[in-house]
Amino acid sequence: MQRAAILRILGFLLMLSSITMLPPILVSWVYQDGAMLAFILSFFIALGIGSFLWFPVRNYKGELRLRDGFIIVVMFWMVTGLAASLPLMLSEQPVLTYTDAIFEAMSGLTTTGATIITGLDTLPKSILYYRQQLQWIGGIGIVVLAVAVLPMLGIGGMQLYRAETPGPMKDNKLTPV
Repeated sequence: MQRAAILRILGFLLMLSSITMLPPILVSWVYQDGAMLAFILSFFIALGIGSFLWFPVRNYKGELRLRDGFIIVVMFWMVTGLAASLPLMLSEQPVLTYTDAIFEAMSGLTTTGATIITGLDTLPKSILYYRQQLQWIGGIGIVVLAVAVLPMLGIGGMQLYRAETPGPMKDNKLTPV
C-alpha cells in the first residue's frame, strides 16, 4: 500500500473540495443571512487539514495499485462527507448535531435527496444554496467517477455492465440494426 501517495491525493482532493465553500460565502454576503462565518471557518478547516496531509508528501511520485485506488475512493467519500458537514454543523440555523450534519452532507453528495431539516423555507439562502450545490457536486462526482477514475483502475463500462447483468451473458455488445 502506497501510504504517501494516498495521503498526497487525499490532501489535494480535500483542498480542492474546500473551494466548494467559497460560492456560499458569496451568497451569504449578498443576502446578509448570517451564515458567512460558518462557511469561512469550514473553508479554512478543510484547507488546513488538506494542506497538512498534502504538504509532507507533495513530491512523492509512486505507482498506485488497484487496492490503493479503492482505498482512495472510500477515504475520499468519508473525508469529503465530513468536510461538507462542517458548515451545516457550525451554522446557527439550522441547529444540527454532528451526526445530523454528516447525514445531510452525505445525502447531498450521494444525491439521495433525503433530509432531516424541517422548515426549509426559513433557512439562510447560503445554506439552501449549499445544499443544492452538494446535490450538483454529487451528481457530477458520479459522472467523474465513472468516466475518469474507474477506467484508471481498470474497471471500464463493460466490466460494470457485466457485473450488473444478471444471468449468463454473451460477450457480444449490443449494436444497432
